[in-house]
Amino acid sequence: MARTGILIETENGAVKDTSLGVMTAAKGQEIIALVTDADPAGLKDKLAEFGAAKIVKLAASGGDITAGPDLLAGVLAAAVKEYDLTALLGTASVAGKDLFARLAAAMDLPLVSDCVALDVEAKTAKKSHFSGKTFATLKVDAAVFLATVRPNAIEAEPAPAAGETAEFTADVADPGKVVIKEVKKGDADKIDLTEAPIIITGGRAIKAAENYKMLEACAAKIGAAVGASRAAVDAGYAPHSMQVGQTGKTVSPRLYIACGVSGAVQHFAGMKTSKVIVAINEDKDAPIFAKCDYGIVGDIFEVVPVLTEKL
Repeated sequence: MARTGILIETENGAVKDTSLGVMTAAKGQEIIALVTDADPAGLKDKLAEFGAAKIVKLAASGGDITAGPDLLAGVLAAAVKEYDLTALLGTASVAGKDLFARLAAAMDLPLVSDCVALDVEAKTAKKSHFSGKTFATLKVDAAVFLATVRPNAIEAEPAPAAGETAEFTADVADPGKVVIKEVKKGDADKIDLTEAPIIITGGRAIKAAENYKMLEACAAKIGAAVGASRAAVDAGYAPHSMQVGQTGKTVSPRLYIACGVSGAVQHFAGMKTSKVIVAINEDKDAPIFAKCDYGIVGDIFEVVPVLTEKL
């Protein structure tokens, strides 16, 4: 059985659900879960439940691998050789995209980033092209298949495995030219847009920044993140960090609720792979109604409070 490495992302000592989806993408392979900043013993039960045959804590002889992406890329390259991996997968998070690009350059390998589906055995990946207008299936001709998976694009499915723990220290010392000195996080109480299972987004019709409190109240009832369209961001109603779309964040939640969003191509490109799309808009001819699963023609200031109350 071919071996596939999965770079596991953690938060507060727990495995992120997005990493479990990446493990499911490698179903049928012998999965080696690679951990960088958490205790493998504490992650064993969860990772074994979703298919990890082995859980390996990575380290470098030349320093702290969490202090710079180049050092970690060097350790991952060494791990590929140590465990004879035919594929290495990760999450297409901000950190994941940066790290895998460095790894691909270091190993002189092709990389398929932000995939929505994978066939690891065939070394093929499906991803969005032309602002989400179409999807392409790409075949990689390389000894090692490198790919990152869009968060939430693949639903995690249990596949129990042994979950043995081990440690691997690579003989890597060069920290590279980038060193992480400090990490400043935003509001810790808010769910990351790219990883949220449910998103409620406000468009230009939100009219003012303070009106996002209405969406936040609704989001709090169902554990959702709150996003914004480009029009709302350009109008100054929300920061760019909340923007969903081609020039913002690409998301793939189980449920996407668009409030007062017209449904322009630029926005649709960033949320097209949402499992279920609900649109609320008072313009019955808004393009979003041709792209959603469920639509409500109405004023968001009337509909959303009722939705919140019912929830």
